[in-house]
Amino acid sequence: MRSLTVNGYSAKWLGKQFPWVYPKEVVKGAVKAGEWATVREGAGRVLGTGVLDDGWIACRVFRHGDGPVDEAWIHGLLDRSAALRDVVVGPDTDAYRLVNAENDGLPGIRIDWWGHHATIVLDSPSLAVLLPWITGWLEANRSPRGVHLAYRQDPRDERRGALHPEPGVLAGFAPTGDVKVRERGITYGVRPHEGPDVGLYTDMREVRAFLEPTWAGTSVLNTFAYTGAFSVSAAMNGAAETVSVDLSAKYLERAEQNFVFNELSLDTHDFLVEDTFKALDRFRRQGRMFDRIVLDPPSWSHGPEGMWSAKKDMPRLVAAAARVTEPGGWILACSNQGDLSPRDFRGLVLSGLERAGRPAQSLQVASQGPDYPALSTFPEGRYLKVTLWRLL
Repeated sequence: MRSLTVNGYSAKWLGKQFPWVYPKEVVKGAVKAGEWATVREGAGRVLGTGVLDDGWIACRVFRHGDGPVDEAWIHGLLDRSAALRDVVVGPDTDAYRLVNAENDGLPGIRIDWWGHHATIVLDSPSLAVLLPWITGWLEANRSPRGVHLAYRQDPRDERRGALHPEPGVLAGFAPTGDVKVRERGITYGVRPHEGPDVGLYTDMREVRAFLEPTWAGTSVLNTFAYTGAFSVSAAMNGAAETVSVDLSAKYLERAEQNFVFNELSLDTHDFLVEDTFKALDRFRRQGRMFDRIVLDPPSWSHGPEGMWSAKKDMPRLVAAAARVTEPGGWILACSNQGDLSPRDFRGLVLSGLERAGRPAQSLQVASQGPDYPALSTFPEGRYLKVTLWRLL
């Protein structure tokens, strides 16, 4: 096993159970991606054991302090993760986050469960060294019909090129079409073999649950709609009409299919392949207003006007939505950008409301559900910011 010596700043954070070592914190030792290393401070004391990487993170620590990381250790972390989900995931839900990376002691590794399939999402190819242990645990404890591998490339990682192993099926088989899963009794179609984005963001489940009693009789505008989970939930709970807007025709076709899966009539539900800003401006010019507007833009996306920037674009997005919100109507504003603090996000929303001249009442502040736990020593763990506003 290799040895890595880190500076005092890194030693301090590792002593607090922080899971990462950055390249600039390494003072001694060669970093070879995919190999295990003992991390030490200058005096030689062992701080932890982790997997080396040659990207924007030099080492991900899987065990703090002195001690081995072997199959039994990793299986113990997986057992602990599964025990939480067995408690917090309801009986009418079979789509959820089984392992939430750093927050479950498995940095850079996410596992999502989709009915009878598992999708393992790695932040880096270096973590493939753990795949045999993880796949073995899944087969022994969950009996999946398929185990699928995908990668989630962080924008901060400048590496490009082939991924080894390549994304694909690790065990079992890939489904030929949509896999139907249930969230609080509602059916959605997902594609576990097309990860990491398979068609449903389960971190929003508790937010959708909170809104269920409030949709009845309302007109709903769902922007950045993806495959329409908020639209389907609204329609299933009595919304008079929904409008789902997204730049991708492919995703909106799947949104429409989700309506069909739940035997919902499409008569009062529209699907618009359009840029959200252009749609909001057109609604303003038409004088069209909505009772509920969902704003859930992706953190990293390209649109007609370039790369999305929360600091630049969120205030004008909120302002544009506020101009087409009925008096007494609600705006749900969300961000899943981990490096944006809740305080800063709230400030961006307030700036947009002020720009539109619409005072508002804060009704709810939320984050991801309990199957997405946030580790107290990992600041980025509480990544999802959700604020609900009633406009006056």
